[in-house]
Amino acid sequence: MALSQKKSYTIVDYYNLPENVRAEIIDGQIYYQAAPSRIHQEILGELYTIIHNYIKSKKGSCKVYPAPFAVELGESDRLTIVEPDISIICNPDKLTDRGCIGAPDWIIEIVSPSNSSHDYVKKLNLYANTGVREYWIVNPMKKNIYVYYFEENQFETMVYTFQNKVKVNIYEDFYIDFSDFV
Repeated sequence: MALSQKKSYTIVDYYNLPENVRAEIIDGQIYYQAAPSRIHQEILGELYTIIHNYIKSKKGSCKVYPAPFAVELGESDRLTIVEPDISIICNPDKLTDRGCIGAPDWIIEIVSPSNSSHDYVKKLNLYANTGVREYWIVNPMKKNIYVYYFEENQFETMVYTFQNKVKVNIYEDFYIDFSDFV
């Protein structure tokens, strides 16, 4: 008896999904995403605004995009496309009309109860291995922030709470004060 084959999805499948369906494809496997909670959206909105205003005030060239925003990780990898909650891209050559091709400089994921292992394990490894410079996992339930910094063969991890100011490592003078959050 032949074993059943697991379907492998591609970026073409992602772009053929109905507009109202949120999903990611990682290593050919599709992961559907539920609508985010109100707290998730409040945190996303606050972070987006703070980051956008910082970049604008410095007349920076980086761009910040909230989800849904398609990120194709690896130009030759046709099996992985993610929608980080927030993506910061500093190389304009990576931007297309559809989103981003290649690793963003900084990604923020806001944990939902249904996807925590996805963010803490699967995406952590994915982002570390594809050239993302900095990755934050914001957990509204535990009120903590994990900061992973993957720069020049370094792998640094810091853990903060919502009582801390968190240093953005890809910038010299940028801190986000989480004590103002939820």
